[in-house]
Amino acid sequence: MNILIVRVSSLGDVVHNMPMIADIQRHYPHANIDWVVEEAYTDLVRLNPHVRTIIPIALRRWRKSLQSAVTRAEIVSFYHQLRHEIYDLVFDTQGLLKTSIVMRLARLAPDGRRVGLNNATEGSGYEPVSKIFHTQSVPVGLRTHAVMRARAVAATALGYQPDTAPDFAMQAPVHDWPGWLPTRAYAVFLHGTARAAKQWPADHWIALARVLNERNMPILLPWGNSMEKAAAESLAAHMRQAIVLPALSLMEAVMLVRNAALVVGLDTGLTHIAAAYCRPTVEIYCDSPRWKTEGNWSPHIANVGDTGESPDVAQVLDAIDIVLSVPATRSRDEGILGGIAQNNEA
Repeated sequence: MNILIVRVSSLGDVVHNMPMIADIQRHYPHANIDWVVEEAYTDLVRLNPHVRTIIPIALRRWRKSLQSAVTRAEIVSFYHQLRHEIYDLVFDTQGLLKTSIVMRLARLAPDGRRVGLNNATEGSGYEPVSKIFHTQSVPVGLRTHAVMRARAVAATALGYQPDTAPDFAMQAPVHDWPGWLPTRAYAVFLHGTARAAKQWPADHWIALARVLNERNMPILLPWGNSMEKAAAESLAAHMRQAIVLPALSLMEAVMLVRNAALVVGLDTGLTHIAAAYCRPTVEIYCDSPRWKTEGNWSPHIANVGDTGESPDVAQVLDAIDIVLSVPATRSRDEGILGGIAQNNEA
């Protein structure tokens, strides 16, 4: 069976699509699974060993230069790559007109199906017009978690129940240990977000750092743009053990959170990656619905706050204590979390 997944963006949504792949492989171990994804996220999808072929798309970049000969050549190349294989199933788990058009362009076997979402979940960007290209439209509950939404689409089409804990199946990135990454236990504060309403107050981050510094844990502050860099530098100026990181590639950022002893982050893609790896993670929700994306598959993950209910420092500290008190698994967590105890003893 040849299967194509169309989920082009965004970072967190691509991560939340991963368990769908593992479900398919568990029930159809000989299935070949390909994935159309925005070019910026190809390395992330490459971490999933169940994906055979990654087909990069560059809609965000192409729309800025449609008259360019280079852009037109890239679009033609994408079209030929998309049409190279014949698919028994094509899934569009994003539910947009642009992704349904990509679904329609793929070559379908004579008895193949194009399967997508029948309806929006609450507050999603779903576009009903996307259904015009479906062979089968799968209804989902109005408050279906982002992970379960994708899993339900595949499960309904392929006739099984998604009744296990989600398996993100993401391997570690192959990357040399960078000089800026400590070899001792460290915490990561993912403080940056595109929408101001989703941010957590600076004095809260500073108070949180003060407690972790007392536990002898340094704070690493990544950033994604000039505004976030300035915010990181401002936070670091009020923290005793804080490091503002250099600009990171996506795989460097993945390596950062995957090796962290603790990740505290807002509702952003990197926070969801940390949760996918089941790192000790506290997800802070200030102005987005927690039910949509909360990490609910591991005791190593705690979620605080909700839409219009920004948590206070005490709530986040309680959540940190919870995720750090969970016994670590030997293969992945023991070495790093053991370092926390050594730091505390020091």
